[in-house]
Amino acid sequence: MSDPFNTTELADVERRLDAWIAELDSEHEHILAVDRAEDDVIRWFVRMRGDEKEFTTVWLTLGQRTLRYETYVMPAPEENAQALYENLLRRNDRLVGAHFSIGAEDAVYLRGEIATAGVTKDAVDNILGSLYATVEQTFLGLLRIGFASRFADD
Repeated sequence: MSDPFNTTELADVERRLDAWIAELDSEHEHILAVDRAEDDVIRWFVRMRGDEKEFTTVWLTLGQRTLRYETYVMPAPEENAQALYENLLRRNDRLVGAHFSIGAEDAVYLRGEIATAGVTKDAVDNILGSLYATVEQTFLGLLRIGFASRFADD
């Protein structure tokens, strides 16, 4: 297990993350907004415009040991829940650095974390790109499973 970062080290990573995320925002047109949490948690919200899913927002949360990241993928399925969850588990086997999970209200999320010591601009760019690409590649297919009757006429 990695040692926890002290307050000074964490503040340095936070400052660098602010700068890197601002740089990524200026470099990528599909990033629409970047916001920061206004509470005890060190958290950023990066909102990106998608094609398959209108928007994907990635939450980055900095801790003493890890940078956690997650995005909301879709609500809980209305039907075919077993097939949807089997699909997600099979997809998890192929994912690197993230995994599908069930969160609040049984909604589907994509989550992961890296050690705070490994946080770099390239790592943050990779995290944002990987989560964005995974959501774009899976969103409609997952909806068609979990909300099949709504797509019956397609």
